[in-house]
Amino acid sequence: MTVGTQMQQAIAGIQSAAATMKTFSLETQDQQAKNDFQQIAQQLDSQLEILKGRQDYIQQQEPQYKC
Repeated sequence: MTVGTQMQQAIAGIQSAAATMKTFSLETQDQQAKNDFQQIAQQLDSQLEILKGRQDYIQQQEPQYKC
């Protein structure tokens, strides 16, 4: 498995986790839980952007790792 493939899998995992937190936020009636799920989703989205930037860097440095 290439670095590019591994990076894409990591990105997909974080996207999935963020989507799950957003779904939990929409489904709960508990305001504190809703806030917690939204905060976690925002943090995951923020980290996702960092990881995507890292993926771009890897692809620029090592074109053979493109997905």
